[in-house]
Amino acid sequence: MDDTQIWQTIDSERAATADLLAGLSDVEWTYPSLCDGWTVREVAAHLSLAHRISVGKALVAFVKARGSFNRMVDQTARDEARRPAGELVAELRGAVGFHRLAPGQKLKDALMDIMVHSQDIALPLGIERHMPVDAAVVAADHLWQMGWPFHARRRLAGHRLVATDADWSAGEGSEVSGPIEALVMVLAGRTATIPRLTGLTV
Repeated sequence: MDDTQIWQTIDSERAATADLLAGLSDVEWTYPSLCDGWTVREVAAHLSLAHRISVGKALVAFVKARGSFNRMVDQTARDEARRPAGELVAELRGAVGFHRLAPGQKLKDALMDIMVHSQDIALPLGIERHMPVDAAVVAADHLWQMGWPFHARRRLAGHRLVATDADWSAGEGSEVSGPIEALVMVLAGRTATIPRLTGLTV
């Protein structure tokens, strides 16, 4: 995929996720997501921020978080999550077509972020959503190569990951196979899709 195609996928995923969120009940917004310590509301808030946070705001948030990137991400999401659900949906919908990356973010980070976090919301709610296969392959390659914060190669050392629905594989060792979207979630440190894979246990 070239940059134009990646942005098109990001736009479509943002729009679809906004639609998903708009259809949730008040109770569903409070459900735990696949992100440790975050409900659906915090994940939605995080997604709504990506295109709006400036370098200046990021620096202020980083200082407030005492130099911890993870703490900064958590605090900004929690602060934003105080806004009404409808505003968070509108902000995410407003990101469609707005092609600006967050400070320090790469384009493939943005692609991976929206696809993984969409699943972080949908899976605990029992909502079936599928990643675009070509984009999932790009995300899988990126996650395998990127190291921090997921360290997929280290966590999955001794395994060869093989997609059953795409031309993608990585690693060496005992085979772990399944849909590329399930592999992407495992590469991103989630365990919820392990039951969809053969050769890997929780």
